[in-house]
Amino acid sequence: MPKIEATSMNVAASKTQGNATSPQAVAIEARRSFMTGLGYAAILSAFINVLQLTVPLYMLQVHDRVLNSRSMDTLAMLSVLAAGALILYGILDFIRSQVFLVMGGRLVRRLNEPVLSASIRASAREGAGKAAQALRDLSDIRNFLTSHAVSAPLEAAWSPIFLTVLFMLHPGFGIAGIVSVLILIISSVAMDIFTRGLLSEANKANVEAISSIAGQIRHAEAIESMGMMAALAARWRVAQFSALHLLETGNRRGRVISTVTRTVRYGMQLFVLALGCILAIRQEISSGAMIAATIVMGRLLLPFDSVVENSRQWIMASGAWKRVRELLDGEGTERQTMPTTVAEGDLVVDRLIYAAQGQDVPIIKGISFSLSPGEVLGIIGPSAAGKSTLARLLVGIIKPTAGGVYLDGNSVYLWERTSFGQLVGYLPQSVSLLDGTIRENIARMDDGDPRAVIEAARTADVHEMIGRLPLGYDTPVGDARLTLSGGQRQRVALARCLYGHPRLIVLDEPNANLDATGEQALIRAIRSAKADGAIVIMIAHRPAIMEVADKLLVLENGRVSQYGPRTDIVSPMTGERSAPKPGPAIAQGGDRR
Repeated sequence: MPKIEATSMNVAASKTQGNATSPQAVAIEARRSFMTGLGYAAILSAFINVLQLTVPLYMLQVHDRVLNSRSMDTLAMLSVLAAGALILYGILDFIRSQVFLVMGGRLVRRLNEPVLSASIRASAREGAGKAAQALRDLSDIRNFLTSHAVSAPLEAAWSPIFLTVLFMLHPGFGIAGIVSVLILIISSVAMDIFTRGLLSEANKANVEAISSIAGQIRHAEAIESMGMMAALAARWRVAQFSALHLLETGNRRGRVISTVTRTVRYGMQLFVLALGCILAIRQEISSGAMIAATIVMGRLLLPFDSVVENSRQWIMASGAWKRVRELLDGEGTERQTMPTTVAEGDLVVDRLIYAAQGQDVPIIKGISFSLSPGEVLGIIGPSAAGKSTLARLLVGIIKPTAGGVYLDGNSVYLWERTSFGQLVGYLPQSVSLLDGTIRENIARMDDGDPRAVIEAARTADVHEMIGRLPLGYDTPVGDARLTLSGGQRQRVALARCLYGHPRLIVLDEPNANLDATGEQALIRAIRSAKADGAIVIMIAHRPAIMEVADKLLVLENGRVSQYGPRTDIVSPMTGERSAPKPGPAIAQGGDRR
């Protein structure tokens, strides 16, 4: 094995060992960290709520002591104490906001990579664009944690402090406070009952609409060239209007309840003020107590009003967290976390069966064969025979329903992905380059050795083509750019596939966009990989590339109809099929041995 390959695998293994925690464990740890931070914030909220009594108590003392005694010293002392309390209040409130900020940042740092990995794998399995939505959900959760909405329940939790003060001022104030709190709690429960379902459905419909349109926008050239924009816009309007109708209905109900809640809060403050006037006229309380009770009542009801007002944010954040948890839980702990870097043995496909989720009829039906290092297998067959699905199974993208694919005795699906990626080169049927430079794409978005990048480009016979580009290997490419033609992208993707001397190479329609020159370069690259001891599997319709194959596998309706040496199945001169010779290498639907 070349020195460059061994070095790169060691680096990858060291990286992977530091990230061996399962997604579920990361989510549990993130939640535990969140609860710990919430506990600190709750303790701080207790002191903050006590300090918020500074203003009403100050006004009470000024009215009852300073105005009666006309003592400037008393006023000065009270002012100094109030100023100190307010400064302390500001410091603690800032610390609490930093706690929420740290909670949000820590949540994103801990979940960012697991969520990205899980969403990409889910998208690869299910064909849905979940990656962008999952990252948006994570960003929404962080924004929620840094907003004022998250602190409202903590403020409401310490409402007994203000109720106690109201009872101390007069029992009537305390009773009015309890009644007001109960009304607001009932309003909050009503808000949740009447809006949660609608807002959750609206959010789900909106997510589905955005995911759908995001996938369609990727085909902007076809949409623009064939005039599909009007039809696409009509479909978008239907999906969007459905989500907007649910959202508007939920918001309308929420606004009604919120308006009632705010009206009740203002009304109860006026009631307390009127009650205070009556009690002050009867000389049961002082005028300072009347003003203080009005302020305390307003402060008592404010967090409950905020809970009702911000309930929509709580519902949205709850839905985002639920989707993130479902994504991480769906990722499972099936894949190994220990890096495995040795792969010098055979590739064995053992009674492989695959049925898509929700489908009763399998796509792949009991395939078995084996390949040794240095062998090249060509897979041919009609459209919809299951060739691309087989390719995805060979590189461990999707999980077999039964049987398995084993490289050097290790399951390619269970294999830890970073170390597995160092041993595998895959060129999918739909060629795409990631946003970045050509060098970054060939090096698989890592800081690869420039010598290894150039070596892979030379093997793919694309080095001279890259050299003629304006910025050479630093030329930016990607799905959003039109720098390269289809054939150029395919050859750069082939160089990426060959980077690092992989031991297993799977090529799905590698010559689909290539001219005769590019096809000859591809054949030379396959022969070079074969000479290097790699196992090469290529899927193609054009027969010219199959001349380099040692064996051929004919796939029809998910089953192997023919398998064996190329010369025994297809004549290289006439291209006519002949009857396959029986051999011990394969028994369809049975043991390959």
